[in-house]
Amino acid sequence: MTTRLRIRTRLGLFVSLFAVALAGCSSGAQPIDPAPVGEVQRPFPAGTEIDPELGSGGGSEEDCDPTASLRPNSSVPPGSTMAKIKERGHLIVGVDQNTYLFGFPDPETGKLSGFDIDIARKIAEALLGNADAVHFKAISSAERIDALRNGDVDIVVRTFSITCDRLEDINFSTVYYVAGQRVLVPVGSTARGLSDLGDKRVCAAKDSTSLRNIAASRPRPIPVAVDDWSDCLVLLQQGQVDAISTDDTILAGLRAQDRTGTKIVGEPFTKEYYGIGIPKENEDMVRFVNAVLENIRGGAWQASYDRWLREHLGPASPPKPEYR
Repeated sequence: MTTRLRIRTRLGLFVSLFAVALAGCSSGAQPIDPAPVGEVQRPFPAGTEIDPELGSGGGSEEDCDPTASLRPNSSVPPGSTMAKIKERGHLIVGVDQNTYLFGFPDPETGKLSGFDIDIARKIAEALLGNADAVHFKAISSAERIDALRNGDVDIVVRTFSITCDRLEDINFSTVYYVAGQRVLVPVGSTARGLSDLGDKRVCAAKDSTSLRNIAASRPRPIPVAVDDWSDCLVLLQQGQVDAISTDDTILAGLRAQDRTGTKIVGEPFTKEYYGIGIPKENEDMVRFVNAVLENIRGGAWQASYDRWLREHLGPASPPKPEYR
């Protein structure tokens, strides 16, 4: 990997973050509360590697179906979670600001853009009559559950895989996207998948299901944890990790930022069911969000997918909802 390429990617990340900062100052821009960008771990300090006994995060409840959610209900009765949000006047959504195609700042406007951002705006529009009545709060993968439990956000729309373990702490909407975990490597790598990366350093975001899957793989790679997926790309370009492994959706965004230097290899070896995270106690909000997702499947969902993802991942349709 050339020095010029590494500098360009790091500069691109800086420009994106600078655009976010400018967005808060420009008139009419959505308020964005940027999370601190974590220190990229180099070399690999104590605590970077992940417990090899970690499982896939699927939970142990035999009767748990993580894809089944509460039935939709679009009503907004007095005293409900939705009524309180309407009284406030804006929806607070935990999102990503570092994942190209899903949640990233447009360098021209400073506004967050991407597939997940479109979904969040549709929920704000349905509840408040205005797709711009939303306060985006940038959070890392590791902060998603705590942000919901602490009441820092109303919902999280951030490539959030539904698992039985997570359902013990929070609620989820129906599945709005199905991804699959794959591997991104330098273009010159001979690896054909995760099974070829035993004893190699493989990067993923902290507290992600991807990191657990890397730790559970045999022969076992060396899992490397960072705050954001963009940090993984920098490490890969600097030769400090041998690969990145996560959902194909996220890898597509990383590869789009480095088309000549990286490639995606192997077939998907998991199914990751993306849902919208919602505080455990707010079941009325789960039902409302599910009603919104019912309305946008096919139309607005398809338009957003075609805009952001079709070129990189091929044609797709919205997943059919499952209800309890």
